[in-house]
Amino acid sequence: MASPTATVPRHMALLVLVLAAASARLASAAGACAAEKFPAGKTYATCSDLPQLGAALHWTYDEAKSSLSVAFVAAPAGPNGWVAWALNPTGEGMAGAQALVALKGSSSAPAVKTYNITGYVPLGGASTPIAFPATELAADAGSGGKIRLYGKLQLKKGMKAVNQVWQVGTSVTGGAPDKHAFAAGNLAAKAKLVLSGKATAPAPAPAAMAGGPAGPAGSVGGAGAATTPAAGKSANAAATVGVSSVAGVALALMGFLAVL
Repeated sequence: MASPTATVPRHMALLVLVLAAASARLASAAGACAAEKFPAGKTYATCSDLPQLGAALHWTYDEAKSSLSVAFVAAPAGPNGWVAWALNPTGEGMAGAQALVALKGSSSAPAVKTYNITGYVPLGGASTPIAFPATELAADAGSGGKIRLYGKLQLKKGMKAVNQVWQVGTSVTGGAPDKHAFAAGNLAAKAKLVLSGKATAPAPAPAAMAGGPAGPAGSVGGAGAATTPAAGKSANAAATVGVSSVAGVALALMGFLAVL
């Protein structure tokens, strides 16, 4: 029979292993986006790891004011490339998208421009007005070579859900984003952003930016995923649930050890 002095260390080791597993589960449940650390003064109610291109969206929607504050985080496809995030109130692809673009280029800080994507044609070096008045535009460098693109959009009153698309590119020429790749991930970089209530996923449509050719509707990719506050967890809510679970496991094991 094992002695008490041998049994207790084994149970302590079990406690450590269970707590480690619970902590890992908590991190997974919260999502990678929840670990993003923004500069002081930039906080967001909700975040979601987007399904393509390793991107994430953080946002706060003020329904009373119809304003949407966002931080889009993604790595450009090249060291001097660009990242873009857009809302499309009229379609499911890139044509019609109202885009925010952060261009790294050769400067130290990414420049932010707005583009009204009217078709699959090259974009110029100057911003164009977009349907949603944009303020607080900025960008900075995140970890792992990522760019963090910030902005605040004034949406239409009563808007509950809207299509979103995003892209990354390898290079910038003349202050304009060069054409991006047309791999499966690029073409599937779209989803429904649910601001409030429920919405269905959009039908298949290719998402192309910066001079990409248009494809037949539904010819590439599947239905877009829905990005909702439930799927894109509130970091605070996920942490609260996870910490409660970890604490429960710890207390149960401590009680078990106490009776040995």
